[in-house]
Amino acid sequence: MKVECQIDKIKKALTDADKITGKNLTLPILSSILIIASDKSLKFRSTNINLGIEVEIPAKVEKQGVVAVHGTTIATLFSSLNDKGAVVLEQNDQSLNIQTKHSSFVIKSYSHEDFPTIPVIEGEEIQLSIKKFIDGIKSVYYSSSLSDIKPEIASIYIYSDNDSLVYVATDSFRLAEKRIKFKSNTEFPGILIPYKNIIEIIKIIGDLDGDISLIVNKNQIAFNYPGLYLTSRAIDGVFPDYKQIIPKEFKSEAVVLKQNLLNTLKLSTIFSDKFNQITLSLKPNKKILEINSKNSDIGEHTTTIEGTFSGEDIEMSFNSKYIIDCFQSISNDSIILKFNNTNKPMIIQSSQDSSFTYLVMPMNR
Repeated sequence: MKVECQIDKIKKALTDADKITGKNLTLPILSSILIIASDKSLKFRSTNINLGIEVEIPAKVEKQGVVAVHGTTIATLFSSLNDKGAVVLEQNDQSLNIQTKHSSFVIKSYSHEDFPTIPVIEGEEIQLSIKKFIDGIKSVYYSSSLSDIKPEIASIYIYSDNDSLVYVATDSFRLAEKRIKFKSNTEFPGILIPYKNIIEIIKIIGDLDGDISLIVNKNQIAFNYPGLYLTSRAIDGVFPDYKQIIPKEFKSEAVVLKQNLLNTLKLSTIFSDKFNQITLSLKPNKKILEINSKNSDIGEHTTTIEGTFSGEDIEMSFNSKYIIDCFQSISNDSIILKFNNTNKPMIIQSSQDSSFTYLVMPMNR
């Protein structure tokens, strides 16, 4: 192999590829990035078995070839380079020589025959806006379980419903659902993407512009974009039938300014216990929503919030962190809190946009 390409392009490609390299000591080849020189391009492949990526950049190929090198080593090398312009990569027997205008490096190479194949996914293909896809993911992913005991909820569930693409996540204590308008002649089959994979997917495609192709089947999903091919395994399981726990009718409602509630909840956490417990007392006849927290070792806090209230008096306790988390998904200034009985979940939505629904289970006092 002997190839010349631009340093800025190879930097970005290696940074993305290194995000996917595996840290599995039993399969050391997974810590490598496979570099392929062919035709007029240079390709970089990496995988950790759960995720796989191929990044392609234009290059002047003098001699074709394939080489595997330690991913973090070569990615760190290029991210630390101050040189600009062209770089030459040349493969020798057991090494890769790198030459820039002011520096030269020799990196040990590995047998590329042991490198796993990145699968080419076959299945339903749809085109959608990258921004909308990432917005959907970011609206719910913080509600996903971080434990692998139940992999079906340590994931984000995505499916199509009429003219919307629906994103859902839950850890069984709270649930977030985001609906984004989506028009396609192809139905998007339901898929469970592991939370850990979602974090890396956001890092890699989150800053891209335009549309991206998604290819989906039961076991995997692929993201296809000019110069980028990213695959993720899917969870083989069934997401909980969450719709049955979302109430259709409510006994009490409170409409308040989001920032007022957020500021009050942040104050409450200073005085809450180790479970972040706060108590919400809604008294529509007195036109108040009272928030209280106390800790025997610190003290007690009570704040009254103004707003528009209706229905019956109700008092419930919640984990304040769960409530605060959902504010990142609501862009409007005011929100609606909806209540039923004290043992039923609270629903939080924007007062002007019903595309996002957040459910929080009460705590036992």
